[in-house]
Amino acid sequence: MQPSQNADFEVHVNGDPQRVPAGTCVSSLLDRMGLAGRRVAVAVNREILRRGTYHQRSLAEGDRVEVLEAVGGGK
Repeated sequence: MQPSQNADFEVHVNGDPQRVPAGTCVSSLLDRMGLAGRRVAVAVNREILRRGTYHQRSLAEGDRVEVLEAVGGGK
């Protein structure tokens, strides 16, 4: 039996397991996390992505996603 094309799968986001729908891309993941439009850096499986490719980069079972948000501040 083949797995359903519409099944959810698990990725790890900043070390935590998270289930996402099949076909999820990085920009969709950021939207689900409430980070759409925010200044973030994203790496998938240790590969740093260019911001303009977030909508093209589909996620797969077991991917490891690191999301870092730019924070201003200082003295």
